[in-house]
Amino acid sequence: MRQIAIYGKGGIGKSTTTQNLTAGLSERGKNVMVVGCDPKADSTRLLLGGLAQRTVLDTLREEGEDVDLNYLMKKGFKGIRCVESGGPEPGVGCAGRGIITSISMLERLGAYTEDLDYVFYDVLGDVVCGGFAMPIREGKAKEIYIVASGEMMALYAANNISKGVQKYANKGGVRLGGIICNSRKVDNEKKLLEAFAEELGTQLIYFVPRDNVVQRAEINKQTVIQFAPESNQANEYRSLAEAIEKNKNFVIPKPMTQKRLEEIILTHGLIEQAI
Repeated sequence: MRQIAIYGKGGIGKSTTTQNLTAGLSERGKNVMVVGCDPKADSTRLLLGGLAQRTVLDTLREEGEDVDLNYLMKKGFKGIRCVESGGPEPGVGCAGRGIITSISMLERLGAYTEDLDYVFYDVLGDVVCGGFAMPIREGKAKEIYIVASGEMMALYAANNISKGVQKYANKGGVRLGGIICNSRKVDNEKKLLEAFAEELGTQLIYFVPRDNVVQRAEINKQTVIQFAPESNQANEYRSLAEAIEKNKNFVIPKPMTQKRLEEIILTHGLIEQAI
């Protein structure tokens, strides 16, 4: 069983990427579970057709700990197992702690069955809170992929996340599998991400182009693979799934200084001007 955490700046498209990626893996005959680690509980929406998923923390508050796994886990597109950790009531408690509680409860209820090929953790935002770092700190997820774009703040967050991976690499055995670019069509984006990944000591494992069919699929509460299976974008996500499945390049990243990060963006982040 490969346990993978997807990190990245808030709003970068982690949930969309994760759900389309797991749809691609399920098409390849893989048994997959997605654990949403965001208090918004929207990490499995496309896989479940918009079905309101009862979160682990809501269930604990309403039912207590004596519940069946079926209360917490629903099967979505092609049998993908979907769980949402949820969060505390607004203004009360730490959302990161909900991840710790949820994973512990899933373990106790036997969610991590031997037939699973993949478990994906779709994790909110940056690694600045101990709770959100839990999948890597406790060695739950051995593989990390960072979703980024050519935008400054997305790269800043990706570099910061790499610091978290580096910090817990020896304790939990976690490794960085690569950068996934969710394109925003900024100048020279692919070359910039390749240079950024190389500086970290990792790879740009896949460049996902921008396509409006993604938004249309989301409006229809579906992954692109389900909504437009013959589209070019669906094939891009299938290729991403293949790249993840075949990946053998796992490293302890080498985060860069803020100065070096800005140098790379300045050097590679502009389209070369004709002389």
